[in-house]
Amino acid sequence: MRAHRRVHRAAVTAGVALLTAGLLTGCGLSRSEPKAAGPADGRPGDASASPAPTGLKDSPETPDPPSALTSQRPDWKRCTAPRGAGAPGPDWRCAHVDVPLDYAEPSGQTLSIALVRKEARDQERRLGSLLFNFGGPGGSGVGILPRAAGAYAKLNTRYDLVGFDPRGVAASSGVRCRTDEEQEQAHRSVDLTPDTAAEEAAFIEDAADFGAGCERRSGALLPHVGTTNAARDLDLIRQVLGDEKLSYFGFSYGTELGGTYAHLFPQNVGRTVLDAVVDPTADGIGRARNQTTGFQRALENYLKDRGQDPEAGSERIARLLARIDRSPLPTDSGRELSESLAITGIVTPLYSASDRPALTAALDEAENDGTGNGLLRLADSYNGRDEQGRYDTQSHSQRAISCADSKSRPTVDEARALLPEFRELSPVFGPFLAWDTAGWCARWPIEGEHETPETSAPGAGPILVVGTTGDPATPYEGARRMADELGEGVGVMVTNKGEGHGAYGGNACVTSTIDDYFLDGKVPADGRTCG
Repeated sequence: MRAHRRVHRAAVTAGVALLTAGLLTGCGLSRSEPKAAGPADGRPGDASASPAPTGLKDSPETPDPPSALTSQRPDWKRCTAPRGAGAPGPDWRCAHVDVPLDYAEPSGQTLSIALVRKEARDQERRLGSLLFNFGGPGGSGVGILPRAAGAYAKLNTRYDLVGFDPRGVAASSGVRCRTDEEQEQAHRSVDLTPDTAAEEAAFIEDAADFGAGCERRSGALLPHVGTTNAARDLDLIRQVLGDEKLSYFGFSYGTELGGTYAHLFPQNVGRTVLDAVVDPTADGIGRARNQTTGFQRALENYLKDRGQDPEAGSERIARLLARIDRSPLPTDSGRELSESLAITGIVTPLYSASDRPALTAALDEAENDGTGNGLLRLADSYNGRDEQGRYDTQSHSQRAISCADSKSRPTVDEARALLPEFRELSPVFGPFLAWDTAGWCARWPIEGEHETPETSAPGAGPILVVGTTGDPATPYEGARRMADELGEGVGVMVTNKGEGHGAYGGNACVTSTIDDYFLDGKVPADGRTCG
């Protein structure tokens, strides 16, 4: 399990995007003067783009898609209900766009990308389409955006809101690796922080079995689900929707997708915002290290808010987890709360300050009553399990996409060697995330594409990069690195002094800054601070 599985908060709570503790309204400016705004009518354009690159385009080995694909016109129809949710309201329409399975052979086999759209309310002043990716990887934009659209109502005045399921996700040929019964068995029997040779062997065997299941059920798709291909899909969707430039709002993993797009197609970058930013300079182990640091920081902030000493509180929770490892806690459902599920339950509410009362109640129950109902409910929410024992497939898509992207394949010995460092970083999350480096892509059936993604984008217009100082899953430092990697005159850093995974909708200063950028082309000073 990768700890950034959970998508942006607004995507989970329909119409609500409160990501930080309260609505923080203060803004400050620092470092540099504002860049030039866009055209006077507010429409996306080239007025503020930096100089064009010399030869930096999509890979020359990648032919352009044929006109049969670029000239498609979506057939928008009333949407049907996605699994586990109701059908979107009458203002929403759904369609599919065909894209090449393999961009090296763009006239060959295709797959279908699912779209959902709500048209701009002010058609006379319409700016175009605004595409969203809420993270994961593996989050379904078709399922998420209609539930979260209330948070983007102001943007909907002049933009069509467009969500999509990336290739390998949900309605876009979603990867499937296990049955519900197989997932339940794995959660029940596999220790994700193995203490013995037998537990280590079972841990790696289960991880390898997951990859083998993906190959059996989705083998033809696995080599093609990586982020580079998803970015190429974005550009084809842009053309099909009739937009000269891509306007894009990416959260969490969606920031990596946005950065990849900017690298491949800098000349096509329109107004783009990256919020809750993945560190593009970190490899697999580096990302695990970053998340260990981020979640420990969030836990310590939570403990401080409760008036507890963070070090003592962390050690107390670590001792609770050790007890659960020896003797899982009973629950009213008849299922047991294992240590692995307990850690997942603790991780879940750290994404948003508004969820932390649930963490307090769940920890009090586990420590004082010796039962695990609260932590199990939180873990089930994170793992996509409903009350009938059915699981969504986001974890399947997430693993397939990230293992297609990353070459990182640490061994058991390498993971074991990380344990002292990771325990020092966090006695609660360190062992879990150290072992995850070895289990995540163990014996994966295809090789990954790169050690770290390429996000340099010379020639692109200004891209807003929003980092939250208390973000647990994508720590603040990663946003600064993304802004640097995008390049001078491209990455525009906006700092949210607050808590939670993402800032838009939870901080009034950040929200107004982003709205002004999208709607009026107002680029803030690089280094603006809100909070």
